[in-house]
Amino acid sequence: MSATASDSIMETGTFVNCFLLVISLVIIPVNGGYDKERDALLKGTFPQDFIWSSATAAYQIEGAWNVSDKGPSVWDTLAHQGRVYNQDTGDVACDSYHKYPEDVALMKQMGLKYYRFSISWPRIFPTGEQQDGVNQDGVRYYNALINELIANDIQPMVTLFHWDLPQVLQDRYGGFLNNHTTNTTVIHDLFGDYARFCYQNFGDRVKYWITFNEPWITSWLGYGVGNFAPQHNEPAEGQYKAAHNIILSHAKAYHIYDDEFRAAQNGQVGITLNCDWGTPKTPADADAAIRYIQFSMGWFAHPIFKNGDYPEVMKTTMARKAQEEGRTTSRLPEFTPEQKLSISGTGDFFGLNHYTTVEVTDACCTPIENPNYDTDKDVGTGHAPDWPRAASSWLYVVPWGIRNLLGFIKEEYGDPEIYVTENGRSDHDQDPAIMMDMERICYYMMYTNEVMKASNMDNVKVKAYTAWSLLDNFEWLSGYSERFGLHYVDFNDPTRTRYPKASSVFFKQLVRNNGYPEGSEFTKYVENMWYFCHNTTEAEVNGYTGGASQISSLFSLFLAIPMMIAYSLIA
Repeated sequence: MSATASDSIMETGTFVNCFLLVISLVIIPVNGGYDKERDALLKGTFPQDFIWSSATAAYQIEGAWNVSDKGPSVWDTLAHQGRVYNQDTGDVACDSYHKYPEDVALMKQMGLKYYRFSISWPRIFPTGEQQDGVNQDGVRYYNALINELIANDIQPMVTLFHWDLPQVLQDRYGGFLNNHTTNTTVIHDLFGDYARFCYQNFGDRVKYWITFNEPWITSWLGYGVGNFAPQHNEPAEGQYKAAHNIILSHAKAYHIYDDEFRAAQNGQVGITLNCDWGTPKTPADADAAIRYIQFSMGWFAHPIFKNGDYPEVMKTTMARKAQEEGRTTSRLPEFTPEQKLSISGTGDFFGLNHYTTVEVTDACCTPIENPNYDTDKDVGTGHAPDWPRAASSWLYVVPWGIRNLLGFIKEEYGDPEIYVTENGRSDHDQDPAIMMDMERICYYMMYTNEVMKASNMDNVKVKAYTAWSLLDNFEWLSGYSERFGLHYVDFNDPTRTRYPKASSVFFKQLVRNNGYPEGSEFTKYVENMWYFCHNTTEAEVNGYTGGASQISSLFSLFLAIPMMIAYSLIA
């Protein structure tokens, strides 16, 4: 089966199998307890200029890990040490280095007008340093990808750093640990050189730049606990040193664009931060929930979007802990006055990656023998028993969390323009493959409707929604055991053939309708699926329970599935 319009995965011959799969899902909760007001379907559309996109990252899809003069990244090193599930690596991954025209064709088929991808730093500068030489084949590849996108009326949104630090920079300078207290450290200058080169070579066509993707991951998992690349284990201080340097590196890249390129290229530069919504388990945990968010998203957002410095609750908490630990200075570094001025306001937009929600409890203030970032927050986290879990152990489906988080960003950071740069749901890798991925359809349906509520009801300036991911890909330490893609990739096939899943058909219709317009056939489909996706029925929501409720749920599916099949045949 090829990834063409005529080869739908929901063709008539597979209807029975797909229907049986959906029926099996009736007993699987998708969204826990239903709140009649909070969870009701909002009909309407997004603003006309709303951006619909999908996303990938270089190490997760490109492959070609040592083609031409590309240098090794810290993730090449980790994977080749056998530290990934099943000893998987990104050596080939989706082979998008060679198959990028096919990927662009998939986007065009879905009606997408934007695509978020990342540039691999060691594919451009093999050692991370421009003075050591430029890999012209890497420049050729990204030019070819960008040109292919533009030729198909798809705008590139480019991330400069999505975790694949050149291994040489880690070996030579300690990566993002390098001399963290100085404003002119080598890593800042080197990231600035890399950013400038990308602006010079691609900026005439790229109008959206993201400096760092999820610096929380690099800081804590990479330089704190050390289970992610570059595997530096220093959980008391490593994450704070790395984050300090990343924030300063971001500011440097922003100012380079602002000073040297903005006037001619007229683009935007932002950063993408990841955050789970933290909801208090009890009213007494309200302050702890805010502290949880400030220690995660606020760690980076407060300096960049507020005042150039860390959140006050983070500074006071870490100062108290320094006293408890008998330290003369806090483990949280300090910015100089000049650095604060340089950092503040260095975001043209707020990039947000959001997947899930946690319940937060207060855990203050017991002294800890071996302090680390997790204990520094003085919170506990868990999940409500009625929140269903995806294939990823950390991903619970709680759609209303994204609306709350978007509202928090609006109020806390001065009402910035927000680009949702990742949101999605994982399935297990299994045989037979999950192609009629109804739980992912439900996830996108519910989460995008919550984003529309934030936009249309709460007046949040949310400008974009990006599905993670365009393709099944290398999911970091989980390897290929978890699948987030709108398109299935056969990793046992040397040609890495792509196949559209049912969710790609749904997402195409969502993009085409720009939301859930009143009276549209697409919205009728969503209405028929809405209560099923929330593991309830219209009868139960309105106070009538009993055997008729299950019949009602099945009847909704009978109405919805033929419509989905019809969409697949005309897609």
